[in-house]
Amino acid sequence: MRILTLGLALLATPACADFPETVQDHILPGYQALADATAALASQAQATCEASALQPGYHAAYDAWMAVQHLRFGPVETDGRVLAILYWPDPKALGTKAQKALLTGDATKLEPAAFAEQSVAARGLLSLERLLYPAEALPADPCLLIRATTADLAATAAAVLADWQGGFAETLRTAGEAGNAAYLSRPEARQVLFTQLATGLEFLDDQRLGRPLGDFDTPHPDRAEARASARSARNVLLSLQAMRQMVETLTPDAPKTMEAFDHAIHLAETLDDPDFSGVAAPPERLKVEILQQAVAHIREVILTELAPELDVGIGFNAADGD
Repeated sequence: MRILTLGLALLATPACADFPETVQDHILPGYQALADATAALASQAQATCEASALQPGYHAAYDAWMAVQHLRFGPVETDGRVLAILYWPDPKALGTKAQKALLTGDATKLEPAAFAEQSVAARGLLSLERLLYPAEALPADPCLLIRATTADLAATAAAVLADWQGGFAETLRTAGEAGNAAYLSRPEARQVLFTQLATGLEFLDDQRLGRPLGDFDTPHPDRAEARASARSARNVLLSLQAMRQMVETLTPDAPKTMEAFDHAIHLAETLDDPDFSGVAAPPERLKVEILQQAVAHIREVILTELAPELDVGIGFNAADGD
């Protein structure tokens, strides 16, 4: 079934795939899905604050975020929106501390305008995870904070979508055309998207896989993303699938890149370690290490195959993620 699905997806790839198709078929639908999922979750939170009732909607919103989380440019950068959606990693547990203050503090800070001014560490998906999957008893009833967090997520996602639909999509689509001062050439637009792919793979390698792996003698499964909701491995898989789909919209002529993605996706699909607890045990750790190597291989392949195909240079940003 997976082979058939993959074949149909390849047949559906536009023959003239390029960055306008990426905008139309990848970016805009992705942000629309995120806005829809977060709006649905916020609406549900107004009806109930029961964690078990909200958990499916939380996962749907997180899934939608994973489809666009590699796109860290344009409207999502405005006012730190990307961090307001997902603040991770958080090695100093700033989110936990800020949330405790909000749970036990002035309720007026949970009003929409005031909450939008709170630390990004206390907002977003992982802040919601701490409320729906608490590691210990919360110091106060979380209902108002759950509602504030979900409403803020929905408002942030809606603002990102509105900015893409309200002008930024057209700015990117018309790169190189007369009057476009943001993107002076078509390769410049491709360079931006290529950089998103390269840095997304680097983040996947170094953070989503590297942080829980740690060193052989000192693994850190507790550092995995979204561990409380057992979606650490799921996020890796969804991230790989999303970036592969972006490449599909950019060009139909990158077979080695597609092959590298498919190999890594297969490895991620066969993992049976949702929260990466297994990185502390040699047999399961080896599987995650092999996956990490596969992700590193994708990064090598896109530099040798995809960059020339898109007529972009490797550049400092694309190679280093800075």
